[in-house]
Parts: sequence; C-alpha cells; structure tokens
Amino acid sequence: MRALMMDRPLTLPSILEHAALYHGDREVVTRTVEGPIHRYSYRDALARAKQMARALLRLGVKPGDRVATLAWSTHRHFELYFAVTGIGAVLHTINPRLHEDQIVWVANHAEDAVLFFDITFADEVARLAPRMPTVRTVVAMTDAAHAPAGALVYEDLIAAETADFDWPELDERQASGLCYTSGTTGNPKGVLYGHRSTVIHALALALPDAFDLSARDTVLPCAQMYHANAWCTPYAAPLVGAKLVLPGRQLDGPSICDLATGEGATFLLGVPTIWVGVLDHLDQTGGRLSTVRNVAIGGSAPTAALIDRVEEKLGATVRQIWGMTEMSPLGVINTALPEHAGEDPGAATRRKLKQGRGLWGVDLRIVDEAGVEQPRDGQSPGALQVRGPWTASAYFKQDGAAAFTEDGWFDTGDIATIDAEGYLRLTDRAKDVIKSGGEWISTLDLEDAVCSHPAVAMAAAVGVPHPKWDERPLLLVVLRPGHSAEPEALKAHVADRVARWWTPDEVRIVDALPIGPTGKVLKRELREQLAIAPAS
Repeated sequence: MRALMMDRPLTLPSILEHAALYHGDREVVTRTVEGPIHRYSYRDALARAKQMARALLRLGVKPGDRVATLAWSTHRHFELYFAVTGIGAVLHTINPRLHEDQIVWVANHAEDAVLFFDITFADEVARLAPRMPTVRTVVAMTDAAHAPAGALVYEDLIAAETADFDWPELDERQASGLCYTSGTTGNPKGVLYGHRSTVIHALALALPDAFDLSARDTVLPCAQMYHANAWCTPYAAPLVGAKLVLPGRQLDGPSICDLATGEGATFLLGVPTIWVGVLDHLDQTGGRLSTVRNVAIGGSAPTAALIDRVEEKLGATVRQIWGMTEMSPLGVINTALPEHAGEDPGAATRRKLKQGRGLWGVDLRIVDEAGVEQPRDGQSPGALQVRGPWTASAYFKQDGAAAFTEDGWFDTGDIATIDAEGYLRLTDRAKDVIKSGGEWISTLDLEDAVCSHPAVAMAAAVGVPHPKWDERPLLLVVLRPGHSAEPEALKAHVADRVARWWTPDEVRIVDALPIGPTGKVLKRELREQLAIAPAS
C-alpha cells in the first residue's frame, strides 16, 4: 500500500524561497573583493538570484549545462548557488588554489559552458580561457566600474532582468553541483551532487547534534564556497534563517576576528590552519570573540593543543568534524553524549580528538584487508568505508573506480577505528600511515603529541625508509612566532606521550609546511622533497 502524501521534489531553490518568506529581513553580509562590506537580506538575495536565472537563460544556458565559478565566498557567489541550480544547470565551483594546468583540466573535463570569475582572477582567466574550448562566455563578478575588458559584467546582467520568474519544475535527483577533489594522485576526480542529496545534507547539518543551527545564529564559514559547497553552510543557513557572513578572499586572523566581532558571529567553521592564525592574532592583541558558541574544525585533524586554545580563547565549544568531497562533505561530527556531562577537561579533550559519531544518513564500517568488518571496540583498525544519501556512488565520467565497492560502499582511503559509543577515530590516510617493523604508527597521534608543546604551531609526521624497520617516523615542526625549541627537546616531549617504539628518529624544525588547496598539509609533496633532499 502506498502512502497518501504529497510528492514535492526536494530542490535547492525552495531553500531560498523559504528564507525570503519566513526570514526575509535576515542579513547576508560580505566582505567584497572590491573592498567594502556589502549587506542585504534573504529577500533581496532571492530577487537577485531570480534575475540572474533569467540572465543565464538569455545567455543560452540549458538544463545540464555546467556553469563554472572561479570565485571567493561572496554574495554574488551565493546567488549563483541558487540561480544556476534553479534552472536545472550544474554549478561547477573551481578551486582557484589548484595549479593552472589542473584548473584548465577540470574546466575541460566538465565541459563548462560559462565561467563566472572574481576580478582577483582576471589575469588568470585571460591566460586560461583560450585553453578552455567549451567555455563560450566569461562573466566578471563585479560592477562596470571594476570590470576587466573582454568579459560580461555580472551587475549589468542583473540590471537587465526583472525578478518576475518562476523556478522550473525539476527532478530532485537532477545534478546540481560539481566539485573536483584536490590533492589526489593523478587528475582531480569530479563529484556530482544532486538537489535531493544536498537538501537532505543541509537538513542534517542543522540538527542539534550536528552544527546546531537556528534563526538565532550568525554563521561565518571560513571554508570557501569554491570547495564542497563551503561545507554546505550556504544552504543550511538560509534553510533555518541564520544570518550568513561571507569573508570574501580574506581568511587571515585579523580579518576573521574583525568580521566575527563586527557581525556577532555565533558559529565558525574552517580548517586548523585558519584557527592558528585567529588565535595568534588574539594572543597578540589580547582580543576575544565573545559571541562565538561553536567552532567546527575539519579538513584535517586538530591537535589537542589547538582544541584547548580555541575553547580557552574563544569560550566556545569545538566540534571536530570529518568528511570528504565525496560526502557533500559531512561524515561525522564530535558532539557529547548525555553520559559525558561532567567529564573532566582531560577526558573531554581526549574525546574531542576523535573525529565524531555518524549522523543519520551516514553508514560507517571498518574492514580488514580481507574485507571482514571489524568490531567497534576502539582498538581494531581497518579501512573506513561509508555509504548514504549524500555520498557519491561514482565519479563524474569515470565508471568503475576502485574506490566504490561491489556491495555499494565508498572506500575513503582512511585507516580508522570505531569505539563502542560509535565515535570514529582516524589513525591515518592509508597512503600516509607509517609501517615500522610490520606495525602501524599513527601520524595523527605523533602530530598531536608534538603540538602539545607550547612552542609548536604545526607539525607533520612522515615515514622515511629504514634498512631494518622498513620505515621510521620523521617529524617536521613549525614553531609559533616568537618561540624557540631544540629538536631533541621536542623529541623527548613526544617520547613522554607515545609508545616508546613510536618515538620519531628525528625531529626537524622547518620554516613552513606545504599547504594544499583545501588547507591540508601536502604529505605527498613532503615525501617528494625528502627524497630529493634527505637529511644529512
């Protein structure tokens, strides 16, 4: 027997329509690429998104066409999130931190028809557009006063249209967004999001045990809109009517602190390197972000020292998250259970070092090399596999990828454990794990141990060849500004906190670590550098 319920498609324009109707005066605030702060309401955003939808149709954009952006987190990018997807086209957000050859490759692989770009990238677009044969139109996301020659102007396109527009009926399983992975071996891989998957993901994101968002919040995403939908906050914020603050291109500590203070941010999210910059600025100025309630940290694992610094300096709760581009991107989030009430600070920090518990919509399993599922005992490591309604089932134009199992799971490439309470704990990427004497050494645990030293800002552990043990750990350490430490002292500091045989053979202090397009340390690049210039 079938249910007698209305069948309304889950489509992305319905989110902005809801925000305009029920939270019409709530603000979207942007630090613009041109400089000034721009602010308007969800009602205004809907009107402009409809004007841009009409402009796209006038430019000949059809359902299924890929419309690319090379842009920061701004109100214009926010409008394209709805205007492009709302007419049945696919929004392809290109990560501008990719190498130029990779930018060209993903644009050509996607067969982008239109390219929108922030004026920051005007020279780059002028160089690269001739190498993108399918791109027939380029649009500068600015006004006429700031527009470069040879491109259409975003504000002119808006001004030529009215907001009298009805969104077409769309199949909720229609593609809505395209995002390519970064930092992988070989060419980037395309992840094709859909209306249904993204709406469900946004709903899950706002749940109390996830980001805990409501109309009373002010959300400042320091994850850029060019990658994984800025962790879906540009959809989750209007869904609940939260104020949305977009940082533009400026993600340095002073800029984030200024914006968070000025706009009364209650929820912040971003990668660990962002928060190091924020905390260093607050330390130098004696400032404090008094309105912040929660800080979500993801992209790479935060150390215990970073978690403690954030909670002490901001007076906020850290919620570590883990996910992937292939998961839209939320996989798990670390929130406390009722039985954790009253836990001592040390126990709380140890719990927060775990990546988190799965939400409804995310199934997790750990399997050994034979494919046998491992127990949830917090001790048995294995390959982490996931599935769910917002997890990719294949890569765009790449059938039969090895990452997708025959029984319908996605193999993440991570090594992890799951404990009896359901908390996932990553121990390594499969490609980064150090195998010494036949046993695994967790690079994350080594990095956490050395980062608990007050002089350490960042660290990366990598395996180096050893004639007897196959591999031994090397720790590369960046010190905090104004601090000093001897390598042997750092080595002794680590030795006090890990198994004796895990202690790195060498700690090397470096000026900087290579950071990838999404804020992660590029360990593959580190290994290549070490192969070229090994320690003497």
